[in-house]
Amino acid sequence: MKFCSSCGHAVEHRIPEGDHQPRAVCPVCSAVHYINPKMVVGCIPETPDGRILMCKRDILPRIGKWTVPAGYLEMGETTAEGAARETIEESQALVTMGRLVAVMDIPRVDQVYLIYHGTLAADAHFGPTPESSEVCLMREEDIPWSEIAFRTIEIALRAFFEDRRLGISRVHHEVVRLPAR
Repeated sequence: MKFCSSCGHAVEHRIPEGDHQPRAVCPVCSAVHYINPKMVVGCIPETPDGRILMCKRDILPRIGKWTVPAGYLEMGETTAEGAARETIEESQALVTMGRLVAVMDIPRVDQVYLIYHGTLAADAHFGPTPESSEVCLMREEDIPWSEIAFRTIEIALRAFFEDRRLGISRVHHEVVRLPAR
């Protein structure tokens, strides 16, 4: 951040009184600007017969790679609402939101992922969108694991399938360390 969003003056980067790390501080209006991690929300949509709705990305990054519906949380929505919205945007599918499956911290890119389980109706409509060139149902053994777009999605899917095999529901937490840029 270079300019104050309150008054437009150039900000200074310093540790405000009573704080513990540098922030963008406006020397004119005294506004302290906090820059926080982005929230990414997603859904593992499952049909009654156990198949998962997967989307082949048609947008950057990772065009042509597979994922479950996920994207940035919007202002004014809950994390579950955001995951349901992303499911519609990426697959046209309506989903009944279920439990939280995974929380993943990615400090290097300042993101936090929250991945939910969702239920699709047996006759659910789905299809390609501007964000997904292909949308289809897959069994665990049919998922192209080497073609998954993001490590976070692979982690969440593997945790989901493991819990399903064990007949348990738990929230998985992982800190995802990405290679240095």
